[in-house]
Amino acid sequence: MSAVATQWHANGRLDLVLNRAEVHNAFDDEMIAELDAALAAAEQDSRVRVLLLRAAGRSFSAGADLRWMARMAEASTSDNYSDALRFARMLERLDRFPHPVVAVVQGPAYGGGVGLIAACDIAIGIDSARFALSEVRLGLVPAVISPYVIRAMGERASRRYFLTAETFDAREAVRLGLLHEVVEAAGFEARLTELLASLAAGGPQAHSAAKLLLHDIRDAGSDLDLGALTAGRIADLRRSPEGQEGIRAFLDKRKPIWTSDV
Repeated sequence: MSAVATQWHANGRLDLVLNRAEVHNAFDDEMIAELDAALAAAEQDSRVRVLLLRAAGRSFSAGADLRWMARMAEASTSDNYSDALRFARMLERLDRFPHPVVAVVQGPAYGGGVGLIAACDIAIGIDSARFALSEVRLGLVPAVISPYVIRAMGERASRRYFLTAETFDAREAVRLGLLHEVVEAAGFEARLTELLASLAAGGPQAHSAAKLLLHDIRDAGSDLDLGALTAGRIADLRRSPEGQEGIRAFLDKRKPIWTSDV
């Protein structure tokens, strides 16, 4: 059985589903490789407009599979570095995926599972979900996921939860910035449908350009002329076919052509 299942839906929606429910979707080298390969394939697939990261079973992800961790403890430093780097590269691919990525958090997420959520653009969680950055209790640190968690939760909150490994609930996850929304179980799928409809109203090329803009501004050096960068982006998009269609559709009081299949 595949560690990551692929599910296509209408309107360019692709679900990647963590599929090791029997171990609470704890990930190992196999799941990391499958998720990386699925993301790489989706990057090249012109059908994709939105990607959902979901999980089978009751848990979103228990983080790293401890059997995998025990096996790697017996490996060389070089092998451990290569193994961790593959996880880091997969998270980078998730973070920089060219279309909107939504984490659908239907259950608990611990350790590296929190990192997966933090690397997504949007995160919606069920009200019963629980979270922890539990690595220090294993004598480890949340090293590979730290850039994404710190960006999501901020340094101050990360200092606390990296050190205490306390469990926090979904509403606290919203307050900290890890989740954008928390929804009761009965209304979870309905709210997700509303969110996807909001995304479907946006231009696919504009979504990709918005994500690239966010990354470029985040990664910009102090010597970069942000005014020139941002002016150039909007100038290009105003003249693009999608930009012109969006403006004409607004003036004509009609929906743009990219919503015709929504």
